[in-house]
Amino acid sequence: MKERSSPRTQRNTPLPETLSLGVLTGLRPLPPEHVEFVHGSQLRAADRMLGLCAALASISVFLVDVRFSHHVPIWQLGFWTVGMIAVYWPIIRMRRANSAADYATVMRSTLLTHGALSLLQGLVWVAAMIVLTRDVHSTEIVTLWTVACCLMAAVAISFQSTPLSAAGFILTIGAGSIWVMLEHADPLLAAVVATYALLLLGASLFQAHQFGIQLTTNKMLAEKSEVVSLLLKEHDVESADALWQTDIARRLTGVSPSFARMLGMSCEEVEGRSILEVLAGPAWSEGKFDPALHQLAEKLKLRQPVSDLIMPVIVNGEQRWWEISASPRVDEKGVFQGFRGVGSDITIQKVATERVAQMARLDMLTNLPNRMHLTEELAAAVDAVARWHTRCAFLMIDLDRFKSVNDTLGHLVGDQLLAQVAERIRRVCTSNEVCGRLGGDEFAVVIRDVPELIYIDRLAVAIIDAVSRPYVVDNHTLFIGASIGSATGPQDGADAEMLMRAADLAMYRAKEAGRGKHLRYASSMHADAEERRQLEIALRDALAKDELHLMFQPIVNTRSADVCGFEALVRWTHPELGAVSPAKFIPVAEDARLIAPIGNWVLRTACREAANWPVDVRISVNVSPEQLYEPDFLDMVVQSLAHSGLSANRLELEVTESVFLREGTGVSELLDQLMKLGVRLSLDDFGTGYSSLGYLSRTRFSTIKIDRSFVTGAARNQRESLAIVRAVVAMAQSLDMETTAEGVETEGEYDLIRALGCTKIQGYYFGRPMPATDARALFGDRSSQVA
Repeated sequence: MKERSSPRTQRNTPLPETLSLGVLTGLRPLPPEHVEFVHGSQLRAADRMLGLCAALASISVFLVDVRFSHHVPIWQLGFWTVGMIAVYWPIIRMRRANSAADYATVMRSTLLTHGALSLLQGLVWVAAMIVLTRDVHSTEIVTLWTVACCLMAAVAISFQSTPLSAAGFILTIGAGSIWVMLEHADPLLAAVVATYALLLLGASLFQAHQFGIQLTTNKMLAEKSEVVSLLLKEHDVESADALWQTDIARRLTGVSPSFARMLGMSCEEVEGRSILEVLAGPAWSEGKFDPALHQLAEKLKLRQPVSDLIMPVIVNGEQRWWEISASPRVDEKGVFQGFRGVGSDITIQKVATERVAQMARLDMLTNLPNRMHLTEELAAAVDAVARWHTRCAFLMIDLDRFKSVNDTLGHLVGDQLLAQVAERIRRVCTSNEVCGRLGGDEFAVVIRDVPELIYIDRLAVAIIDAVSRPYVVDNHTLFIGASIGSATGPQDGADAEMLMRAADLAMYRAKEAGRGKHLRYASSMHADAEERRQLEIALRDALAKDELHLMFQPIVNTRSADVCGFEALVRWTHPELGAVSPAKFIPVAEDARLIAPIGNWVLRTACREAANWPVDVRISVNVSPEQLYEPDFLDMVVQSLAHSGLSANRLELEVTESVFLREGTGVSELLDQLMKLGVRLSLDDFGTGYSSLGYLSRTRFSTIKIDRSFVTGAARNQRESLAIVRAVVAMAQSLDMETTAEGVETEGEYDLIRALGCTKIQGYYFGRPMPATDARALFGDRSSQVA
């Protein structure tokens, strides 16, 4: 049977979404209409690297001839060299022939021949290993093995698109190399050779799989572009003349040639036949009429106009789509004479419209169902639950740490990462699930039938495990995770919208619980979300109603034990809710984008209060990344200092390492400008985040703050914590920076931290956060030194 068929006999079988290795090797056949595209693309990609392979093979043959010329008869080397030329020449000729025909003549057999020639090349090299190594020294063995390594690596790289060729060559030379090591060396080296060959083979097959994914993706993109071009067509050359008319018995008495051609008949064959019989086609004798034909018959019977009626029409065994319009015709006396109408073949437009409608339900980046499609699938699952008294479920998936990848490496890398995530989730899901992308870094899965609740947990864990494995994108190794919330119908929601909202609440709770987790929806989550919403509403009015106030925690110099500064801490007292914990309202402020105005208020208020302190006492204020991203933050700092009269060197702004993660925000330049004003900078919670030394070289910090977790760990004599504290202190001393140890609560911790060399200490041992009046009272006689 021929592998290629004429365009008239080809069926429009869609290209599989994933090309298996069996197809890419040519061992499994493709539908004939895809052979040229798939196998031609494979050979085209391989041929681009053929020159490199041939050049490397020529150099390798020359090296072998030179190295073995003193130990092997010249006639043997000559015979082997000629054999090598003989096996490389056919593949070069194949490349020329395929290139000349623009790979239009490529068939499955062409790909198999390419693989056979590659296998034959490997066998000729193996012959050299067997024949030429009988009575040689170790240097010749090493030369031959080095050449074999280079050749296998070159083929693994060059023949990524043709896995059969790569596998045949690598396995053949690998087997020959193993034999050489067993014969002339030892089994350990043979094992090393085998491992190397298998790694190359695995890498080559993986790259072949990636090539197949890229090939199908490009094909689908090309098809979608073709659909768009069809939609832009505004002129149909035949539709305007497809006219017809009937008599009072509904027999066709006049048709245009275009109308007859649309039916695949001549005008003579159509004249005199019933319009309904002609349009019904083979269904006329079977009595199975399309509803649109029933509608047309009713209109004709009642002598009513027909406008833009769309119906299927069978033409030469193929279904076409027509649009019919008609109106009654009467003579000059008003006597009904029949109908006159027009027909248009709208098959192309209808198919294109259906294709576009399908595309509208897919996410263009990942080719997964989009939000609209997922909502429809979930609604269908909910309907099935009500009908069959089963259970369905909805999983909301949010990627952890994806935003930092997008901010640091750009949207192009982020999009490629999302595509890989989508593929992993797709592989985890079965036919019982529909996975899709809601938008951004949010994915979702609809489980049509839930046999037991543990089924949801197992699927969620499998998705988290799959998503959490490392990724390689543009030579970047990336690590992200996933948090999943699930809701089960009907108990968690009676419709799709309720289930999606419930799963969303569970997902946010999973992220709050530490990320990388799966939580099922519970009714208490709705109450918590409502409480959070009410808290946000109240927090928006807190500034205007003067409900916020500051507390000040002392910072003590370890040498003199004197108070050298305070950290300003915001507190909120609501008239109805009472004192609200910062751990509760700060996350709400961050999510509601209220942290910047609250932080600016804290800065202004702290500067005013610190102006009443002795001149050698500083004020430390935490600054959120959102404040630093504000364009007028520098002006706000200048105004706060000017209005309060506080010297710039008495203000210390505390920032965390997260402010550097978003590129293009100008944070480094802003911090430099603040330092030029005289403002001091402190790196807060050093060691708990990304802890890149590049931050310390990029910005000249005045102070490094050591997190409480290391302080308590050092007090328990934990080796790691002690080492970290010592390292931070030593680094700060070498960079002429001060260190502040946070969370010192006992005398033992104080003595230890002072002995380790920290310059400042902050914690309950010296004082809890206190009102401004209590802070002033700590100065005693020093209060006379106020500037």
